[in-house]
Amino acid sequence: MATFEEELQKIQPALQRWLSILLLGKKIEVRGAGHFVREGPNIIVGNHCGAFKDVAAVIRSVPRPVFFTANKQLFTRDEFNGLIKKHLARHLGGFGLALNSMLRPVKGALVRFVSTNIGKVGSIPVDLTAGRESTRLQIRRYLEAERAVIALQGRGRVIPSDPHPYISRFLRGAPAIAYSLYSEAGLSVPVTPVAIFGSHKPWLVPGRIKLNVGEPMYVGEFAGGLTGDIVEKFRRALEVRVKALFLDLLKD
Repeated sequence: MATFEEELQKIQPALQRWLSILLLGKKIEVRGAGHFVREGPNIIVGNHCGAFKDVAAVIRSVPRPVFFTANKQLFTRDEFNGLIKKHLARHLGGFGLALNSMLRPVKGALVRFVSTNIGKVGSIPVDLTAGRESTRLQIRRYLEAERAVIALQGRGRVIPSDPHPYISRFLRGAPAIAYSLYSEAGLSVPVTPVAIFGSHKPWLVPGRIKLNVGEPMYVGEFAGGLTGDIVEKFRRALEVRVKALFLDLLKD
């Protein structure tokens, strides 16, 4: 049976073409690309305000195969179709619905490709209405196999009512996984902070998606005390770091 990496290599040309379509109209600029971890286990943590464009931009920018949690609705054509329609309507209103109809042939081809192949590239289906423990266990298995996993934080869009509209409060999932591997398996997983800006602009609208990549962080640097306190300190440190990286992007 082919490994995830072998499956990914086989569809790589088609994947790159579709990444170009998902990022149509967008130019990607990466600062700090040298901080990406090129081998071994790695968690890439960043803000999530641009729906599918965030994941596409990270996959395009990281110099190795990366795996990601994905809404299980992407695995079925009807539900994925509905997500695209909802995205266009949220950002473009009535015009978005008209655009959804106009682009039906292209959208249909995209939906067929993604729903058919997303499971072949190591994506981790997530039921957004269910508990997170099974997802954490899946991610842990990927890291134990020395793979890189994307764990973006947020709801995939800008939330105007949040204290920081572009960066939602980080969850404890990635820090908890990193600490469990550190304390139970002696595995020190580098966690790479990434700030993303510009992905919130609607699909097809020209613009730049900027990534600012920070140096890897390690949960072992926060060890000492109760498990919950260590995880919380690491969670907070990651969130603070991504916010600082984001502010650096805004200074340009």
